[in-house]
Amino acid sequence: MKKKKKGQKTTKNFTSVISVLIDQPNTPLNYKQIGSKIPHISYKEVNQTLEKLVMEGQIKSPSVGKFMFKKKDFNEIEGTLDFNSKGDAYLVADNLENDIKIKYGNTLDAFDGDLVKVKLSYIEGKTKPRAFVNTVVNRNREYIVGTLSSNRNTHFVIPDNNKIHTDFYIPNEYLKNAKNGDKVKIKFRDWPARAKNPYARIVEVFGKAGNNSAEMHAIVAEFGFDTQFDDAIEKAAAQLPKTIHKDEVSKREDYRSISTFTIDPADAKDFDDALSFQKLKNGNTEIGVHIADVSHYINPTDVIDKEAIKRATSVYLVDRTIPMLPEVLSNNICSLRPHEESLCFSVIFEFDSDANVKDYRFAKTVIYSDHRFSYEDAQEVIDSEKGLYAEELKTMNLIASKLRKKKYENGAINFETTEFRFTLDKNGKPIAVIPKVRKDAHKMIEEYMLLANKYVARQLYVDNNKMPIPYRVHEEPSHEKLAEFAETALNFGFRIDTSNYKQLAASINSMVSKVQGTLEGDILQPLAIRSMEKAYYTTKKVGHFGLGFDHYAHFTSPIRRYPDLITHRMLNDYLQKKKSFDYSQVEAMASHSSKQEQKATNAERASIKYKQVEYMSGFKGEEFEGIISGLTEWGIYIEIIENKCEGMVRLRDIKGDQYSYYPDKKMIRGRRSGKSFNMGDKLWIRVKNTDLNKRNIDFQIIS
Repeated sequence: MKKKKKGQKTTKNFTSVISVLIDQPNTPLNYKQIGSKIPHISYKEVNQTLEKLVMEGQIKSPSVGKFMFKKKDFNEIEGTLDFNSKGDAYLVADNLENDIKIKYGNTLDAFDGDLVKVKLSYIEGKTKPRAFVNTVVNRNREYIVGTLSSNRNTHFVIPDNNKIHTDFYIPNEYLKNAKNGDKVKIKFRDWPARAKNPYARIVEVFGKAGNNSAEMHAIVAEFGFDTQFDDAIEKAAAQLPKTIHKDEVSKREDYRSISTFTIDPADAKDFDDALSFQKLKNGNTEIGVHIADVSHYINPTDVIDKEAIKRATSVYLVDRTIPMLPEVLSNNICSLRPHEESLCFSVIFEFDSDANVKDYRFAKTVIYSDHRFSYEDAQEVIDSEKGLYAEELKTMNLIASKLRKKKYENGAINFETTEFRFTLDKNGKPIAVIPKVRKDAHKMIEEYMLLANKYVARQLYVDNNKMPIPYRVHEEPSHEKLAEFAETALNFGFRIDTSNYKQLAASINSMVSKVQGTLEGDILQPLAIRSMEKAYYTTKKVGHFGLGFDHYAHFTSPIRRYPDLITHRMLNDYLQKKKSFDYSQVEAMASHSSKQEQKATNAERASIKYKQVEYMSGFKGEEFEGIISGLTEWGIYIEIIENKCEGMVRLRDIKGDQYSYYPDKKMIRGRRSGKSFNMGDKLWIRVKNTDLNKRNIDFQIIS
């Protein structure tokens, strides 16, 4: 890491201090009040910065020890733009307590997510400044996805993302043979000074809007992922050895004769983990967690690795997977397929009868997968205690259940939300919505993966000079978010103890056990998850609050997550006592992986929402029972009980009264009638309209 220059730090301090004062332009503040809002500098530095700013005339000191921002134009506020669908934007910056609103027309040629510099202009008597985008520092996205609208020789692309507040003009020479109604990907070219719309060129045509393949490819492109690999990458992958050389086997622990199997979803194509089982002479049980040794095949400097860094994750849509690695690797060479030998990186555990880990080790191994279970197949064997590997599965499940019990006793939080999957016809159109049921087979695999991840992270932290591994961290939630959730839970009759984090975990777990499989659970559990912080990757060892682990990293899915591949390389370096790649880049890789993961999650949600809208388009005018899942100032979100499809009733469409949202009471209430709508209320709705382009479902309340 490069050391920051003194001048850079001083400039950052100036911006941070001024940003705090701008947030409260009419309020004199002392150095402690200012410093409390800036975590990265000391009170001494705040004082020094304030003195310099007063000397330069950028701020004023109305009395001793008090400071205010001078109301004048200031050009150095930098942040990210967050647009709404109306074209207004908010400047979001770490050092701003409140976001700054920028009205439609004052955003220059900036788009949603762009990094910009904003000029503030104060008017006498006004507490809030007018804001204008002065400079676009960095574009958030290179490409935009939308639908082509053509009328003779005039062509515009209407963006799918409603936060992109303008249509794009496409000159004839940049049409790329696209036709009216095609779903396309465009690249922004210019926004001439007197032009009403920005200019762009079409770079890819996906097909007709509404076509399943076109829409899914468009969603992937919308979030910045490529659906194909370049020829050079495919060629490099095709040249990798597809058989295991005997010399490589001789360097590894041989697990080919020990019972080993995989347990995955029925439609899985890549198998990156397997479990082995054997009884030891001392009466203990050895369970091996075997993970595909992707790092054996991919070197840190080759073209496949560079592409894997760029993607950072596989993307899972409703009907397809966009892999991080070429298919020859993810589905073939590195996949632990049944009745084949595979190279693995393994964590071998020895358990006593109480599921205590008596010993463990890490090893490069070669395995032979004896059988491939689907979750349903494995669950049938666990329930009946009959069938292939019945004794092994029974013992492994018993150990896993004890591990799970200990985990919750140590402060882990149990979230068991109900998920649904779509049944699609041959054209990709949804024809049914089916709940995914998590049973013991799912939970068993999860426990062994968590355990492997935990022990790898702990080993690398304790015994490897605290090298900067990409930890998977989950910070403690804020008191404000917890208090808000606790208030909602109390309305449902559940007291959430927020006095300390162990009591919090215990009270949430108690609630979950009581509401599991109920309508209340479908509301409360997602709200509890939203009250938590998001997990992310970093080299700072923060721990994982949700799991109750002090050390945690991702190790078990290197086929589909790049941080796991880094962790494999680090564990190998630890065992070999060497360094195989540039450790100074790990934080940058971790940060990039976190961003890519969020994009992949958003793409998955977009594909689910599209299929929900497509499915419900066949039920216009029909009535369903729903439950209120969200309240906003513009409407009521309602989730249909039988299929989990969510839509909205807009407040302006509710007949007979004028309804308003009261955020402090978490309710919507009629001005004259006093009738209220609250989270968790059941009501009957009619499907009023569906809009595939906007991915919206509109409901109408009938009772």
